[in-house]
Amino acid sequence: MTTNKPAASKPAAIFWDMDGTLTDSEPLWAEATYFLSEQMGRRLTPTERLATVGATFSTTFRYCAQVAGIKAPVEREEDYRRAMFEYTKELFSQRLEVFPGIRDLLAQFGADGIPMMVTTNTERNVADAAIDAVGREHFVDTICGDEVEHGKPAPDMYREAARRLGLDPAQCLVFEDSATGMRAAVDAGCRVIGLPADESVEVPREVSTIAELYRSAHLDGVQAVDVYGWFGQISWVGNTVRS
Repeated sequence: MTTNKPAASKPAAIFWDMDGTLTDSEPLWAEATYFLSEQMGRRLTPTERLATVGATFSTTFRYCAQVAGIKAPVEREEDYRRAMFEYTKELFSQRLEVFPGIRDLLAQFGADGIPMMVTTNTERNVADAAIDAVGREHFVDTICGDEVEHGKPAPDMYREAARRLGLDPAQCLVFEDSATGMRAAVDAGCRVIGLPADESVEVPREVSTIAELYRSAHLDGVQAVDVYGWFGQISWVGNTVRS
């Protein structure tokens, strides 16, 4: 059985993942991850690399060691982190792009007074340049992967974002592209619109994808009023009692 569908309403806040959601940076992160894996002894295959999408550096570091068949050299983790992030920042400075339509959509939400936050597993010293490229003025706050106890797929980041705004996570909408990010947002209790790059991304059953809502791969052309209607729909689906 289902509850009655409520009228469409605006989310109380919107939380945005960054890489692959606001910025078309996943190809650059892929290059950086291949660089890290090579430094650790064995280049990841494209399929293996998919396991690192949306993951924290520590998780990626351990995974690269596992694939290379070595014990993760924890005493050198910081050296590897520094090398990978310097490589990433150089790529960002040369080739980082914001997805089409994002800045216009952010401006519409801002004009409607909806507080927004960036919620990214990327660590602060890399994330700041990307946030500035998108437009820091659009966001009331930002949370990075090294600023919560557990990064995605743990729900800590989204719970913290809702806490900072004094909101119930169920009042908040999240845009995410990765399986880890979507899982984190769902487990925090948020409503989620998924932006998976392709069918290889495992989308939690609680998530509505942009392809289902808009028949598109991303947000170019989407208007704020579209999102408000979807938020009401997602809320209704979230209240469905499944047997």
